[in-house]
Amino acid sequence: MPTSRFLSLHVPGHPLLMPNVWDLGSARIAASLGFQALATTSSGFAATLGRRDGGVTREEAIEHAGAIAAAVKVPVSADLENGFADEPAGVGATVSIAADAGLAGLSIEDWSGSEIYSLGHAVERVGAAAESAHAGDRAVVLTARAENHIRGVDDLDDTIARLLAFAQAGADVVFAPGIVSADQIRAVVSAVSVPVSVLAVPGAPDVAGMGALGVSRISVGGALAFNAYGSLVAAGTELLQRGTYGYWDGYRAGAAAAKQAFTSALGV
Repeated sequence: MPTSRFLSLHVPGHPLLMPNVWDLGSARIAASLGFQALATTSSGFAATLGRRDGGVTREEAIEHAGAIAAAVKVPVSADLENGFADEPAGVGATVSIAADAGLAGLSIEDWSGSEIYSLGHAVERVGAAAESAHAGDRAVVLTARAENHIRGVDDLDDTIARLLAFAQAGADVVFAPGIVSADQIRAVVSAVSVPVSVLAVPGAPDVAGMGALGVSRISVGGALAFNAYGSLVAAGTELLQRGTYGYWDGYRAGAAAAKQAFTSALGV
């Protein structure tokens, strides 16, 4: 999907609702519901492989995201964690491979897996990612993530400084997962000139409230994937401990949605 189409969906005040999907079935169902764009989720995809977040290779993540992009008719953005590299050249290479996989966008974090990169190093990484993301005819939308607030660093000033620098380095969208309050979100939106993405979490404003604050995109991380796994746990627990079949009520609704989505997607 062309960069221009995906980026044009990011309208301040009218947030793009972008659910994070974890396999082809969830992608096709989400697209059938009317979402205009989708994203992958590193934690949700890792779970499908029986692994924890951070346990997926670059090749696996890009192959997975490319397969989802090929399965739906809406733009898909890939969660590529830290670009599967510490050094800028490695990040640029990852972005180049991902762009060739048919994606409309991708995100890169400033978290190594064990620590947050220094500001200077993080900016160099975003610059390398932007150079690859915007090269040639298969340019993609680059989202640069500041991980402070989900990594135990409650420093809004540093977060804003990072997002400003990432935008100046070429990021098309900036994202600070973990900012929750209206004041935090307003401060970020007011500070940067590129679209701002926000993670929908308990305590954050609802969609209308996010729009009023000037947010351009809302995503959900692994929430939908682990809600699905939660349903599996509940159904399995009911069968094992009570010996009853109430979970069939959920089955009927899910099967109907899947049948409609898959019929439409496959044209059969």
